[in-house]
Amino acid sequence: MSSFNLFHTLSRVAAATTAVFAPVVAFAQEAAPAATEVAAAAPVPDKADTAFMYLATILVLFMLVPGLGLFYGGLVRAKNMLSVLMQCTVIGAVMMIVWVVYGYSFAFGGSTNPYFGGFAKLFLSGVTLDSTSATFSDGVVIYEYAFIAFQMTFAAITPALIIGAFAERIKFSAAVLFTVLWATFVYFPIAHMVWDANGLIFTMGALDFAGGTVVHINAGVAGLIGAIMVGKRTGFGKDMMAPHSMTLTLVGAAMLWFGWFGFNAGSNLEASGGAVLATINTFLATAGAIVAWSLVETFTRGKASMLGAASGMIAGLVAVTPAAGSVGPMGAIVLGLIASPVCYFFVSTVKNKFGYDDTADVFGVHGIGGIIGAVGTGILTAPSLGGTGAADFSIASQTTTQIIAVAITIVWCAVVSAILYKVVDMIVGLRVSVEAEREGLDLSSHGEAAYHS
Repeated sequence: MSSFNLFHTLSRVAAATTAVFAPVVAFAQEAAPAATEVAAAAPVPDKADTAFMYLATILVLFMLVPGLGLFYGGLVRAKNMLSVLMQCTVIGAVMMIVWVVYGYSFAFGGSTNPYFGGFAKLFLSGVTLDSTSATFSDGVVIYEYAFIAFQMTFAAITPALIIGAFAERIKFSAAVLFTVLWATFVYFPIAHMVWDANGLIFTMGALDFAGGTVVHINAGVAGLIGAIMVGKRTGFGKDMMAPHSMTLTLVGAAMLWFGWFGFNAGSNLEASGGAVLATINTFLATAGAIVAWSLVETFTRGKASMLGAASGMIAGLVAVTPAAGSVGPMGAIVLGLIASPVCYFFVSTVKNKFGYDDTADVFGVHGIGGIIGAVGTGILTAPSLGGTGAADFSIASQTTTQIIAVAITIVWCAVVSAILYKVVDMIVGLRVSVEAEREGLDLSSHGEAAYHS
């Protein structure tokens, strides 16, 4: 064959081959960008959000140990100081374990049940270094471990809030057992109802940014039921039962305020404008409440007290919790200004009127402050009042939804808590003996004393 014919034949073969594989090459060239687009579509946690959630999480831990322990500890008598610190510490530790074993699953296990998160996440099943949780922004996620740890601190501090209502006479074993049962049958279901996308209260459209219902109303109502069912302290109304250290109470309150920035801003789940809004609102509502409580005391008692300023501080923090991410700064101040006088009325008048012994005013501050904040959120989220609500936001409709959410929380918590107190009383007994109570729980329950003369 001539060289010309050989070249001509090879050319024809090459052309045919090109024609056969051209569609494959073209498809591969078209498919490559598509594959790249699919890979790019999977959201990846931002390092700034990860760092932000890490900081928020340890700030909430700081609220519990040492913040809440010192706040409550200063409010009791010196002989019961360590008992309060011990209860806060151990309850927090126990709840962290309970949370990862089944609490996270019961609250956020992915179930479509409106009351219960299910069993899918027991023992953190399926959680890996790469698994993520959604935030409030489309396409933005955080590491699931970050979400678990953040919510774990909420689950740890909320039951500990309750013990201030019956401090100085509760058995240590009873306090721990009750809080485990309470978290299981009250806290986890309410957390699912309010914060899970399938939850009953969430689907109603109720707003609770950082836990007005889940944390404060829940703990306040459980505290009130506990104060009544455990009974009054021996010598209540006769013996001197003033706080033994307002210095420690203020130190604890200040730690709570500091940590509360993690509590509120962290509930935004990402380092964005919502977190900044929650931050300034946490400043302003608290400031408004401190000023309001001091003014009320000045007008009613003639003097503003440190105990009052510390109480106002907590009342403002509680009231702004459900509203922190949706009201404007002026609305936050209004919440603080309203919360303090109402909480003061319950602490100074209602409690005395009905005669229940709420040692650290858990119901008067957390319960009532939480109710004011939850209902106020329905009003102050309106754009016309500086809130972040949509243009068609309806104050009447949203406030009605908020009231229903509050009512569900109160009824669920009150009924189940009363049953659980009775169960604990039958198993280990709720309160210590009169002799142990007179000696002080530090020595009688723990064999040590906070102070040595």
